Amino acid sequence: MSLVWDYSDAAATYAKRPAYCDAVVDDCLHGLGRTRGGRACDVGAGTGVLTLALARRGFDVVAVEPNAAMRALGREQTAAMPRIRWIAACGETLSLARASCDLVGFGSSFNVVDSARALVESARILAPGGRIILMWNHRRLDDPLQARIEAVIRSALPSFDHGSRRADQTPLLEASGLFVRVRRLERETVHHLAIDDVIAAWRSHVTLRRQAGALFDAVIDAIGGVLASTGRTSVDVPYTTRAWIAERVTRLGC
Repeated sequence: MSLVWDYSDAAATYAKRPAYCDAVVDDCLHGLGRTRGGRACDVGAGTGVLTLALARRGFDVVAVEPNAAMRALGREQTAAMPRIRWIAACGETLSLARASCDLVGFGSSFNVVDSARALVESARILAPGGRIILMWNHRRLDDPLQARIEAVIRSALPSFDHGSRRADQTPLLEASGLFVRVRRLERETVHHLAIDDVIAAWRSHVTLRRQAGALFDAVIDAIGGVLASTGRTSVDVPYTTRAWIAERVTRLGC
């Protein structure tokens, strides 16, 4: 497997990222007409955040993670959950049988795959009536502290781009011809986090790392300075957990 987005150096700090809002996960499953149980595939499972959320709701989960360092941490984080199986594969070439899953989820990973190919593969492994979830956590940029952090980033990188992770996923899902009844769900949540963990989580921000290049460490130090200026050891970080859900078409043309 050849990875364009390499999380090897970020794996250890990626686990510091906060979980998705539980209410959004529940909303997604209710919206898909399935509140508990079934066969799920978590694509780009990382360290297992969405994987764990699904397993705790009774799903048997295949966690797909192409990066060896992330996969090792994911196995460690989910070791107590017998419902989870980890495999090495990419979202564009899932090594699972046709119609073998009831649910396919992308937790903060759909923005790092070839979206068209990943949707084809997701539809292929979904059973008739199967569903897809695309989910992200977004920092609330209207929060004063987060606005200061954003200003620090843009001071160093005026053209910084959050990328497709903040884009509306509805057009992609509808244009694929593979999914119907697309819905967007979101809720706001606040995570109380130790400042050291917030800084560590920023070090896992590969979107920032790719754009900052040699400036990355300096930008992280500047973010640390903003956080240190609060005079606290922990801060409230407001997030929006946002998700798109859709149903696989009854008949596939592939």
